[in-house]
Amino acid sequence: MAITVDEVYETTSMILYQNLDIRTTTLGINLKDCIDSDFAKFKKKVYDKVYQNAKLLIEEAKKLESKYGIPIVNKRISITPISLIMETHCSNQKYLEMAITLDKAAKDAGIDFIGGFGALVQKGMTNSDKILIESLPDVLSKTQRICSFLNVGSNVSGMNLDAINLLGDMLKKTARKSENAIGCAKFVVLVNAPEDNPFMAGAFHGIGEPDITLNVGISGPGVVRSVVEKNKKCDLTQLSEIIKKIVFKITRAGELIGRELAKNLDIPFGIVDISLASTTAKGDSVARIIEQFGIERIGTHGSTLAVALLMDAVKKGGSMASGNVGGLSGTFIPVSEDEGMIEAVEKGALSLDKLESLTSVCSVGMDMFAIPGSTPEETINAIIADELAIGVINNKTTAVRVIPIPDKKAGESINYGGLLGKVPIMKVNKYSAKDFIKRGGRLPAPITSMRN
Repeated sequence: MAITVDEVYETTSMILYQNLDIRTTTLGINLKDCIDSDFAKFKKKVYDKVYQNAKLLIEEAKKLESKYGIPIVNKRISITPISLIMETHCSNQKYLEMAITLDKAAKDAGIDFIGGFGALVQKGMTNSDKILIESLPDVLSKTQRICSFLNVGSNVSGMNLDAINLLGDMLKKTARKSENAIGCAKFVVLVNAPEDNPFMAGAFHGIGEPDITLNVGISGPGVVRSVVEKNKKCDLTQLSEIIKKIVFKITRAGELIGRELAKNLDIPFGIVDISLASTTAKGDSVARIIEQFGIERIGTHGSTLAVALLMDAVKKGGSMASGNVGGLSGTFIPVSEDEGMIEAVEKGALSLDKLESLTSVCSVGMDMFAIPGSTPEETINAIIADELAIGVINNKTTAVRVIPIPDKKAGESINYGGLLGKVPIMKVNKYSAKDFIKRGGRLPAPITSMRN
């Protein structure tokens, strides 16, 4: 099929002026074949497998950037959930040593982040899982590139409150041990976690995946904002169609890059995750898309409807473009990584409660938000449990990435710079759910799980 001059110009404009990019190419690597009773040999096998494959990813990705002119912003690795392969070596010290090994492999190869240092605990925890959680404050504060996750529930298994009740304390320790609590930004807790998610911090290489696979995350909030801005008079049905068409084009570009990169690496192509993932760059904001819809500031009444419309159109446009759409695919609304979200919090338009309601229709959950460091651990656990209950009951992925910043109060902020941006500290409800949350146990799976 011939490509017209107008199509070439449109794609070039997306890249040059609207921040279209391949947000991440994530190589999923199975590490089960590295297990060894000798821990020194085990670490060496892990280092060699990660480094060798990561190095190839970097080399081939750079070639494609030059060939097509589209930026590949992040090159990342996801691994087998670490608790599965550390069962016979599960001590705090060995978890830290393995994290340092992985961190070094990623650094030496030029990888941005490496995900999968986590566990699947939706119905219960093994000894390895518990020790992993205990080790995370040291792991996240003493490494640069390690990202950790915990999947604590699903619509089939319900939700593990005993695991959640360990997290408030773990996060507060991590915050105290790392500069400006930055270690907490590398940990996410989820329900219904997809095994092929290319985005950090929740990426891991699922046990149902092949030995090595490539997953691609493509993003273009600026592109979508641009077409919405040009169509201010259309109704919601027409607006949805406009967004679907542009997302179709974005997804096709992502799949083209992903398939060719996988072919050059001689590995299977996994999925393309079409998620509108914000950055702090001007115009590269999901919140600004919502404002172009006609919402004065994200967080006001009508915002949930607007996010639902955007989410639905993105999913439909992506699904029409590719049979390999996967991961999270939808719309991210992180606070610190989106300059429109930051401004909404600072102006009082967006509260913690409204952020939670928006996540009932977005694709990931409460992401990259900060709270005062004095927040009780039981309250942190309750914030996490509230958000994840939405995912369990509504059969969707939801997640929490919360940063309790020591010695900071609501209304203050921390500027991390770069991808993580500026995080305003949000006000937390002063009343407690301590006696409820400490009951523990497991939230039963909803009746909708009984489909067999």
